[in-house]
This record gives sequence, structure tokens and C-alpha cells, in this order.
Amino acid sequence: MAFLLKGALIEYGSDFLGPLPNVLIFQFNPEQVTRTLEVPPRPTGASSRETGQAGEIPVEKLTLTAKFSAADLLAMGDPLARVVGIGPYLASLEMMVRPKAAIAGLLGAAIDAVGSLFGADEAAATQPIPREKYPKLIFIWGLTRVLPVFIHSMVITETNYDFVLNPTEAEVQLGITVISPDPCAQDLIAEGADTYTSIAKEALAISNLANSAREVVDLIPF
Repeated sequence: MAFLLKGALIEYGSDFLGPLPNVLIFQFNPEQVTRTLEVPPRPTGASSRETGQAGEIPVEKLTLTAKFSAADLLAMGDPLARVVGIGPYLASLEMMVRPKAAIAGLLGAAIDAVGSLFGADEAAATQPIPREKYPKLIFIWGLTRVLPVFIHSMVITETNYDFVLNPTEAEVQLGITVISPDPCAQDLIAEGADTYTSIAKEALAISNLANSAREVVDLIPF
């Protein structure tokens, strides 16, 4: 059987020393991935001296449809599939778009309670302290694309169920936005993924020069 590299979405923390990350390896690779580069408008008007002056960097967005099925797992007698179908796949994806607030919320409530005991002025607090954080994700698609991303849209269509209404087949339409890491965020994993993919993309562009050079020579009539 030929080797098949599968795409994946990996959730990670600030480092790899904490709890195990949430990892989703696509059961079946999506048949197509649509990439959209949203190019910001160039500066115009009297204040713009150069027509080639750059503003914001382009934003890359990906859309794909992931399919999941419990058929093969059920045929192999997989005990988890018999109990919950493809529920683990869908739950893993949903956790990638939900803020991590369970433990942080409890800690925040405890801190607020301690503050009230020491006479903290509740009226002075005009805005709650944000304690929720969205998951940090890496999207892996082949050997040259390792991208820091976030999921901006998700549509789950469950198409089949077992006798206790566990989903056994589903399609998930994903909208993914590629992140340009902010150096001030000190997200070394996102920065490393972004740098790796940028270097791979530049290497591919350079490798195209050989073909382009031959084609240019063919175009020149003298």
C-alpha cells in the first residue's frame, strides 16, 4: 500500500510541556482546498508618493470540506466507534473554536472572591478581566505548508446516525485564516511554522526560475 500523508489540525499551548495537545488528523484528506489571498488596497491620494507602496500584508484564507465516517471503524469492531460513532472527530474540531474558559473561569472567580474579602471596590471595576483564550492552531498540509491559523467558520452536516443517534457520517466545511504572527506575542511555535512555510515557498519560487528562463528564451525571436 502506498504511503499517504494526511493533513492535520493541531492545537498547542505556549509550549509542548503542558497537557497533550488537541490533534485532528483528517480521516480522509479533503478532495480540494480553495486558497484566497485578500490583497489590501494600495494607498491612494496626495499622501501616497509611490504607486508600489505597500500597506497591510495580504491575508490568506482556506476553505475545505472534511469528511468523516465510522463505516471502516465499525467493520473492524472498534469499541469507541460502536459507542459514540464519529463523535470524537467532531468534538475535537468543535474544541478548536471554543474559548478555553473552564479552569480559567474557576480561578477568576476565586480571585474575585478573595478581592471582595479585602474590601475591593466592585464599583470601580468597569470592565471584566478577559480570561478566555481561543485555541492556537497549526494547519499541516503536505511537506511545504505548516501554517499558524485560526478557524473563522465551521459548518457541520451530520448525514447518518446509529440506533442511539450517534453521528456515523458527517461533512464539515471549514473556513481557515492564516495568521501572520506578531513578534510581540512571543509565540515561537507560530513564528517557526510561518518562517518554515515562507522559506519553502521562496524555494519553490526560485526553482521555477529554470523553467521560466527557458520559456523566455523561446519567446525572444533573436
